[in-house]
Amino acid sequence: MIHSLRFRLLLAFVLVILVAVGAVYLFVSQTTGGEIHRYGERSEQARFGRVAFELHRYYREHGDWKGIQPYVEQWGNLYGRRIILTDSSGVIVADSQGELLGQQYHPDTPSMRLPPPLSQGELLEQQYYPYTPGMRLPLPGEGSSMGTFYISPEPSAFFPSPLNLSQAISRFLLWGALLAAAASLLITYFLSRRISAPVKALTLAARQMEQGDLSQRVQSKEKDELGELAQAFNAMAENLERSEQLRRNMIADITHELRTPLSNLKGYLEAIHDGVVKPEPDAIRSLDEEANLLSRLIDDLQELSLAEAGELKLNCQKENIIKLLKQTVAVEQSQAAAKEISLSADLPKKLPLVNVNSQRISQVLLNLIDNAITHTPRGGIITIAARQLDNWLEISVEDTGEGIPAEDLPNVFERFYRVDKSRARATGGTGLGLAIAKYFVEAHNGKINVQSELGKGSRFSFTIPVSK
Repeated sequence: MIHSLRFRLLLAFVLVILVAVGAVYLFVSQTTGGEIHRYGERSEQARFGRVAFELHRYYREHGDWKGIQPYVEQWGNLYGRRIILTDSSGVIVADSQGELLGQQYHPDTPSMRLPPPLSQGELLEQQYYPYTPGMRLPLPGEGSSMGTFYISPEPSAFFPSPLNLSQAISRFLLWGALLAAAASLLITYFLSRRISAPVKALTLAARQMEQGDLSQRVQSKEKDELGELAQAFNAMAENLERSEQLRRNMIADITHELRTPLSNLKGYLEAIHDGVVKPEPDAIRSLDEEANLLSRLIDDLQELSLAEAGELKLNCQKENIIKLLKQTVAVEQSQAAAKEISLSADLPKKLPLVNVNSQRISQVLLNLIDNAITHTPRGGIITIAARQLDNWLEISVEDTGEGIPAEDLPNVFERFYRVDKSRARATGGTGLGLAIAKYFVEAHNGKINVQSELGKGSRFSFTIPVSK
């Protein structure tokens, strides 16, 4: 469970969410707290600056503090603070709670003194700090002060302090962060399930394939990387299934190709041993043909295995392809004539040199021409042509034979693949010619192709690079 992809995805998402939510919470909390504190200070400065201005105006209008008590009580209720006003001798002349009137006041809490007489605008521009010692308000024309007013530092329940307000907002932010984290975790859980589900399906299919069931496919409607992975897996599974089927067919074909000449050899030898057949030239010639067929099959298999392993060595030289084509056509003329097939070469007067291994390219041509002769009826036509395509030469072998069904075209270059499913070995071929031709062409960095129409013939072509 700990090492599962789903758990790791969930853990990674959780960590990202917690870090993001925690960072947002801390940033907003700190920023909000600082702003609220500064706002509270500015608000108190404005409020108590207003109180200072009203006290100064009252004293100037009345000449003393008589009748100030109702105003102080009103301001205390309005601002949620206890306000105490003393005269110049320290006697309390007003108390917002009405408890200490007429008593000598000895403050043990911070206070704020009244400022000198100023206009209202000037008072509001001054900086007042409620938690610092008070400021005296001097009497008009005299050096003594009007008195001192004191403000309690703790607000009432109706007027929470900036600190309490900041803490309340922080709690709301914390709860919001926790709810957001919980919602994110739920979304992450379902998202991780959706991500891990295709991976689990792929794992299950891979394990089934490991047990030998190559028919496994993964169904996925996703258009993202996981969908592409499922498509790639299905393509791989199809290729493996096809390769396995071809391997089985190859083993059956090799067994068939070896069994027939070996059975013939064994039959002839037993007949000679039993005296049924005398070792005459015809019998010996038949034995030699079967032995040669076995030898060709073994040689073809060896060349094919070397080509598939990438160990096929080519000693390439600059060659005249026209000369090579004419020589190959001349070699095959007798076989074509025996079947009354017209074999000709349609070649230009001049083509650039090619850097090839002449023996391997000649073998490709022989395999293609032999294949054309085999599948072309009497009176048919086979044409060998060549042309230049930019930095490549294209060589083609075209016949008027029986053609190849469209469903068989993708497999004609596979080992032992036969369009005729009966696998009749009427020509004595090994069934490896086209596969070997494909590997030899690709070893020259070229490509081999086939176009065919059933009942009208086929055209095999391959390209080789022009010599530079």
